[in-house]
Amino acid sequence: MTPEKLADLARLRRARDLMDREYASPLDVAALARAALMSPGHFSRQFRATYGETPYAYLMTRRIERAKLLLRRGDLSVTDVCMAVGCTSLGSFSARFTQLVGETPTAYRARDHRALASVPGCIAKELTRPSRVPSRLDEAREALAR
Repeated sequence: MTPEKLADLARLRRARDLMDREYASPLDVAALARAALMSPGHFSRQFRATYGETPYAYLMTRRIERAKLLLRRGDLSVTDVCMAVGCTSLGSFSARFTQLVGETPTAYRARDHRALASVPGCIAKELTRPSRVPSRLDEAREALAR
């Protein structure tokens, strides 16, 4: 790998880390591109080529991941969770949540999540991570759901 590609990867990682840290803040491609020291177009293309999804899709996946954690706790309404993870539209949040998780936020919140109580946090995070790509983890999720 060339030094230029390594430098680009480090800058992309900086923007991805920003999304992981500041997922609840209003982030757009221009702000993320500034963090990566790239133009918005170049940043979007490079991010997708490197991580396999657009910056927006990555950010929404992180937001849904955090929303699942808050919904499992059960002490916040779906609207409160939507706002807490940085989404401004309950409809868009619910649609994306349903698309990634396979059920509505209300149904997810109402489901029994006690099986995850005995699972270490790092494993629970991986088991509950929303993904558009099926994996072997789906089998583990199904086993935990039983």
